[in-house]
Amino acid sequence: MSIMVQENVVLTNVDQGIWLDNYSLNPTQPGSNWSINKRTLRGGLSDGIDVVTVDNGKLAVDLLPTRGMGIWRGQFAGKALGWESPVARPVHPKFVNQNERSGLGWLTGFNELICRCGLSSNGPPGKDTVLDNNGNPIETDLTLHGKIANIPAHHVEASANENEGLISVTGIVDETMMFGPQLQLRSTLQTRLGSNSVTIIDEVSNLAGQPTELELLYHTNIGRPLLEAGGRMRAPVAELAPRDEVAAKDIDTYKDIGPPIPGFTEQCYYMSLAADSDDQTIVLLMNAGGDFGVSLQFSVAELPCFSMWKNTQASEDGYVVGLEPATNFPNPKTFERDRGRVITLQPRQKYQTSLTLTAYESAEEINRVSMHIANMQGDATLGMYRLPHKRFSPQ
Repeated sequence: MSIMVQENVVLTNVDQGIWLDNYSLNPTQPGSNWSINKRTLRGGLSDGIDVVTVDNGKLAVDLLPTRGMGIWRGQFAGKALGWESPVARPVHPKFVNQNERSGLGWLTGFNELICRCGLSSNGPPGKDTVLDNNGNPIETDLTLHGKIANIPAHHVEASANENEGLISVTGIVDETMMFGPQLQLRSTLQTRLGSNSVTIIDEVSNLAGQPTELELLYHTNIGRPLLEAGGRMRAPVAELAPRDEVAAKDIDTYKDIGPPIPGFTEQCYYMSLAADSDDQTIVLLMNAGGDFGVSLQFSVAELPCFSMWKNTQASEDGYVVGLEPATNFPNPKTFERDRGRVITLQPRQKYQTSLTLTAYESAEEINRVSMHIANMQGDATLGMYRLPHKRFSPQ
């Protein structure tokens, strides 16, 4: 006889004064080895960070409700998923000054496997024009990649249903201010027992009584042991452009991974991707041997812009490649607005996205995904711009 595990265990609810320092949700059926464990880090810059480890028995990820529901790291088949950032441990938002270094302070907390950029803005630091509380236009400073990654969730709950083979964690994060954006993120991370994937289902709501702009990017970062010289990225690319002249010089090898190079200057490539009849597309990053990799699957109707960030500098400085599905390219918001890539949400309107990360441990699995990508590419000719293009980048 099957038994249904308790559902919807509230881990945090600020409004009701609920906060569990430690909690474990475990199987009731014999032979199951999944778990959801919540703990709170103490000491250093991590003091007060909540970590919720979601383990389906094969794939485990550490979720950070304190950092906007980002995913710190993962573990699959005995191998780490993520990267070795110079920021070694999660940093509590109270220690992150996003205005530091001319708006680059976001980087002092940047070490996640998946980190959201948004919600009101993402991209580089820069200027924007908004209306003040009297309706007058004023110039304001935008910091790197927005605020959502440094806002704690005020509501977090865990759920498990062994009958359906599904476990999940949901968090609610508010990016709101008086006379400014009023956006709410409701994020659910779910996974099936024994599977090799996790799915993030996000819903962003405009809580305001007037239209509000939205930019959302999933900064997905892969380093060792998967990332290595000879590795490759594969995607059904319809159009491709380098962000700047630095990226343009290596346009012919944009999808190839090189070794760590001290002093390497980051390169970024902007793409639009082909998709299947359901608007689903997939991007794959594999190691040199083609027997270990990860993919991202998402809808081009929800996340029409894709960026590949190559930052293969010395290991000590953060040897990493970013796969970044988004609603927009990570350019200055003024540029993206002029190109029609900034979303406007009407009052109470919601915007939904779904992103699935899958890990692979065999050449057979990776070959199957590669063939799927090739089929989506079809006979379409890659539209490659060898230099930065005004439609993609202001550089």
